[in-house]
Amino acid sequence: MSGRPLDVLEASLGDRVTVRLKSGDEPIGELAGYDQHMNLVLEDVTIPVEGSVEEDAPVEDTTIIRGDNVVSITP
Repeated sequence: MSGRPLDVLEASLGDRVTVRLKSGDEPIGELAGYDQHMNLVLEDVTIPVEGSVEEDAPVEDTTIIRGDNVVSITP
């Protein structure tokens, strides 16, 4: 896999990823899409609360994350 960010996102389509946001939240969901600005579309998203496990977190169907808010994406 190449180290270029968009190549990593392309390879991660359909996989669960963890996205760290500027707010400190870390939504976890299936990467359904992205664009050149790293705006992301996640499906079946959970946002764990500190001290909880992912299974306990509420689930959102589809979430769109603006690329300006993304600090990191972990496939």
